[in-house]
Amino acid sequence: MEKKEQPIVKRSLGSWILEGSALLQVLLVVIILITVLTRVIPLEMQKRIINEAIFLRKMDLLVLYCIIYLSSVVAASLLKFAINVIQTMISQRATAAMRSHLFQHILTMPLDFFRTTQPGTVVNSLVNELALPGNFIGMAVATPLINILTLVAFAVYLFWLNPLLAGISLTIYPMMLVVIPILQRRVNRENRRRVNVSRALSSTIVESISGLHEVQANGAFNLEHRKFFLLVDRLKSIRIQWNLFKSAVKVTNNLFTSLGPVVIFVLGGYLTMRGQLELGALVAFLSAQEKLYDPWKELIEFYQIYQDGSVSYQKTMQFYDLPVAQKLLPLDRAPLELTPSIETENLTLEIGQGLKLLDKVTLKLNPGEHLALVGFSGSGKSTLALCLAQLFPYTSGKATLGKVEISNLTRADMVNTMGVVSQNPFIFSGTIKENLLYAHAALHGEGGMLEQKGEPTLDDLISMLQQSGIFVDVLRFGLNTIIHPDDRALAATIIRVRKHFQKEFGDEINEWVEFFNETKYLNYSSISDNIIFGTPIDTEFQANSLTKNPFFMQFLDQADLSTPLLALARNLAEQTVDILKIIPDEALFFDQSPIRPEEFDTYNTLVTEIRTKALHQIDPAQRSALLELALRFAPGIHKTVLMPDHLKTLVLEGRCMFRENILNTRPNAISFLQENSYIHTHTILNNILFGRTKSVSPHVQERINQFIVHLLVEEDLLEKVIEIGMDFDVGTSGNRLSGGQRQKLAIARAFLRAPSVLIMDEATSALDNRSQQRIQNVLSRRFKGKTTLIAVVHRLDNLKAYDKVAFMKSGKIVEMGSYDELIKQRGYLYELIHEHQ
Repeated sequence: MEKKEQPIVKRSLGSWILEGSALLQVLLVVIILITVLTRVIPLEMQKRIINEAIFLRKMDLLVLYCIIYLSSVVAASLLKFAINVIQTMISQRATAAMRSHLFQHILTMPLDFFRTTQPGTVVNSLVNELALPGNFIGMAVATPLINILTLVAFAVYLFWLNPLLAGISLTIYPMMLVVIPILQRRVNRENRRRVNVSRALSSTIVESISGLHEVQANGAFNLEHRKFFLLVDRLKSIRIQWNLFKSAVKVTNNLFTSLGPVVIFVLGGYLTMRGQLELGALVAFLSAQEKLYDPWKELIEFYQIYQDGSVSYQKTMQFYDLPVAQKLLPLDRAPLELTPSIETENLTLEIGQGLKLLDKVTLKLNPGEHLALVGFSGSGKSTLALCLAQLFPYTSGKATLGKVEISNLTRADMVNTMGVVSQNPFIFSGTIKENLLYAHAALHGEGGMLEQKGEPTLDDLISMLQQSGIFVDVLRFGLNTIIHPDDRALAATIIRVRKHFQKEFGDEINEWVEFFNETKYLNYSSISDNIIFGTPIDTEFQANSLTKNPFFMQFLDQADLSTPLLALARNLAEQTVDILKIIPDEALFFDQSPIRPEEFDTYNTLVTEIRTKALHQIDPAQRSALLELALRFAPGIHKTVLMPDHLKTLVLEGRCMFRENILNTRPNAISFLQENSYIHTHTILNNILFGRTKSVSPHVQERINQFIVHLLVEEDLLEKVIEIGMDFDVGTSGNRLSGGQRQKLAIARAFLRAPSVLIMDEATSALDNRSQQRIQNVLSRRFKGKTTLIAVVHRLDNLKAYDKVAFMKSGKIVEMGSYDELIKQRGYLYELIHEHQ
């Protein structure tokens, strides 16, 4: 049962004063009353110290009154700090509550609002504009109460007693210079944390608003709200700590300043009793500490904060004071399970000045029927689909879902029955699995709109991945994952798969893959890879650092490799430069040379400089450039020159020598390739291949993947790899996925829900023909007769699969019927199809 409450945009600023903080406000009042008393006690102690202890020369009274005075000062400081702590908690609670309620309201606002409102405006409203009102809420009770009571108490006491006596001891400032900078450093650190979390909060807000189409279509209001609230709660905690340390700086300063009179009482009182200091001088010295101005100053500042916070709050709430598009949950019933029948009569959407996006649209769909909407751009196809999904409000006519008017249904009723896949689906930050389960979590997860249910099984998820066509992509993500070194069981299984792979398919794919072998030279690996035969752990042994590595350069000399490599590189540079000067297709040739396009001018100059020099005459810089080129050379890829067999033999001998040297001197610098060991710096795929592919042909890659999948199935490892692939992080707004992958993931998300009504608004527009046909086959085979489908179709060859086709023009359905019926009529659809033939 949804609790009916006043919309946040209608609430006054003052209504937040007790929001979740009533007990804190009561506690604050009690502390303020005690604080005012502790401020008066020191004044009374001054009088007694002078009139009784000093004048009567009683040391015991002097000590007693000084102790009472000191206790009052410390208590007042601690109470002031407590007041600041409570004010901060009240302020941050109110700010977090305002942000949370306003964000939840914004998620339910009409989509039209966000066509003219930039996400940055919403971010600024939630992050910045509510900060001032929140600060005011924290001060609303404490600041006026404590300052007014202080003024009254001081005035009454002074009227009875005459002038206030106070003093400052200069000896406390050195201590302040030590303590306060320490606290200030903590303030600065917490402030940096606050800025970082604020940026993360802004990013989350922008993402939720950008993906609001998906949020509303899936009814994921609570899901997004929970994600937002976690960051808000974290920011609340950081801001509390930040303000605590800011308050500690101020309170510490005040505490040290207030300790001054103690020194004056002790030293000045002692000197006065000895007759060394006049009483009048002591009184004048103490009177300098009067602080009647401080309460007035704080009241003026409070009034300014109230004005700023009130204006900011009112402007923010007025900006978002629009009616919620639909009720989220029904008040007195469970969400409806509607019959998947759709009917419209004279459905019209007018946006002003007589402009109609939909004009008296009438149609009827029985449960399980599939309808294709076709027509030219701007004909109203998507608008009609979105009106039926309750994402656009129609202005007149009727539209029913299961005989119930769509405009009267809550979002819970709609999402319980209907799923939506848009042309540009929004993918949220997180993993593929989280996005796949997004609609399920919005409905059945914690805080979901419907009854809570457990997550779908792994088999269900894999089935949806296969049906949507993203299974192969997820498998690739899994195969390209680097597993954690502690996952020894998985590593052992992959090593077993590696052995079976070479045993069962080694002969068949030998022409496509060059397997790693300690005793053979690898023609499709660089010379440096052949020497090291492993993965560098120490950055000094990475390929781009080897010529700067003294250990490696010394090894080349010891292994008699330096001179042959220089000769090879010289020949390679000369051949490449000479050929590239005369052939027009440089890009194609660069693929067969270790010289990169941006390096051509450098090596062209180098060749000119060394052409007449002997190898021993080459200077160190030229030598380093040539060796770097030689170490990149892979004879199977770079066809410019042939690699002499004797150099291959030297490299193989050097491989053994290098391993022996490195293991003796720097055993942790290289992770060597071993047939029976898992390479934790390589992906699962590379560990299975244990070699390099000789071709980049898609056909070759597909065949290799087929063999690997076959072995994964045999080893009962396929589901595990898919599960790993589903943990792939899609990036901000899914920017690590292609447009086609995002559409497939959105389709899988909708398929997983298995809604009674499915709306697909050009949901396969970014897919290739083969993938589109796969989706259409799934729709026809799995959904026809079970799920009512409305699809905005852009591929005309798929129209035969639909029960009905509606051709739209200028917001109207100008013809509707089966595909064969419309073709026989030789109307709009007939003309459209023949235009595309």
